[in-house]
Amino acid sequence: MEDKSLKEKTARGLMWSSIGNSAQLVLGALFGIFLARLLSPSDYGMVGLLQVFIVIAGTLQDSGLRIALANRKEVRHEDYNAVFWFNIIVSSSLYVVLFFLAPFITEFYQQSDAAAGQDLSKLTPLARFSFLGFVTASLGTAHCAYLFRTLQVKPKAIITITSLCVSCLTGISMAYLGFAYWGLATQGVVYTVSNTILFWYFSKWRPTLPVSFRPLKEMFGFSCKLLATDIFNSINSNILSVMLGRFYSVKSVGFYNQANKWTYMGSNWMVGTVREVAQPVLRNVSDDRERHRHVFRKMLRFTAFITFPAMFGLAFISRELILITVTDKWLESVPLMQILSACAFTFPIQFLCQNLVITKERSDLVMWNTIALGAAQIGIVFFTYPHGIRTMVCAYASINILWFFVWFYFVHREIGLRLREALLDLAPYAVIAALSMAVTYFVIRPVENVYQLFALKIIVAASVYALLMWLCGSATFKECIGFLLKKHTPGK
Repeated sequence: MEDKSLKEKTARGLMWSSIGNSAQLVLGALFGIFLARLLSPSDYGMVGLLQVFIVIAGTLQDSGLRIALANRKEVRHEDYNAVFWFNIIVSSSLYVVLFFLAPFITEFYQQSDAAAGQDLSKLTPLARFSFLGFVTASLGTAHCAYLFRTLQVKPKAIITITSLCVSCLTGISMAYLGFAYWGLATQGVVYTVSNTILFWYFSKWRPTLPVSFRPLKEMFGFSCKLLATDIFNSINSNILSVMLGRFYSVKSVGFYNQANKWTYMGSNWMVGTVREVAQPVLRNVSDDRERHRHVFRKMLRFTAFITFPAMFGLAFISRELILITVTDKWLESVPLMQILSACAFTFPIQFLCQNLVITKERSDLVMWNTIALGAAQIGIVFFTYPHGIRTMVCAYASINILWFFVWFYFVHREIGLRLREALLDLAPYAVIAALSMAVTYFVIRPVENVYQLFALKIIVAASVYALLMWLCGSATFKECIGFLLKKHTPGK
């Protein structure tokens, strides 16, 4: 009965997580198209220069405590309360520090040769305004942890969709009225404000005074490693924006951010689909090594089933997508988008591996592995930047693909899953996805109209992939179809 209950919760969680992330992907793409048509690459570049600071500050504010709460076997009101007040204190202190550091951030970019002839005088007030986002986010961290721990995926999907609509409409309105990059910055702040308000609305938990910070001591050993991990993840994800802003131009940052935005939406949809259920579900079965391995492999196959066709497909349609949606002024972002999409299949799978290791309470392994990945990425980016933007992006992508195997080494150490078994789980989906794109390429070669190409690439590739899955008798494919039809098909 307990297994059935967990399976049903996982299925419902995956369904609502998929719905929420699909809606987020579609809405984000639509709103992003409007913004990209209204704004220039330099506008995106201005906000992109600050992204690494915003993300790192948000990570410091969270301090790994949300995951630490979710990983505890029992959570009391005092635990949530300590996290809530601690986050407010940390985020307020960080904002004061960054407020006074803003001029130095501007000077860092302004002193580079690449900044010659570019007006970065507005970067300081833009930074001070943008940094307000992580302060407002701190007010909802504990409430978000409450919803996350209790597997309330449906409310989180509603929160995400609502906040996205409100913030994007705000950003588009401001861009249309001529506020340029201020519209993008305001969009980010409004998103966190909307999220926080809705977290309070849907969560039953409320903070109280007085507060005891004693529970933080119990979580600190675990959360501090997650904090270090998240900081390096933030650096890893944004190092190219910093390097491009320092050694190339604001416009280059804009082209890269446009390419990365589409790739991120694709990979984040897949990460988000498993994020809401992976860690809580894997934590529930962590005491049974065999069951732990079985559940992980099921999740691994599901992740591969959606990841490979999605990311290979995004690289396949990138040129038509850019031309149709944001016009040819963004064409320089196409080759960057193809490179990033081709390697982004690793992100959801690495995320799943991280969650597996975390549920074994080995956050130290996640931390050191992420630090090593970050050091490798920073080193390769510094080594390749004189050779051009594409070389930098290729090198960055190659490191991510190589680290895919490192994560599976740690998975093997924790649950005994051999690399050969993992590759056998993943390879069929990668091969079939690649074959689907190849077949589609030859089928539609005579077509020249960009709109017809875009539609045919999606329809033909999706049809070929589904057909090959059916012919190969994929259990994951049958289970997904069965679930959608309310007829569950037994898996392997």
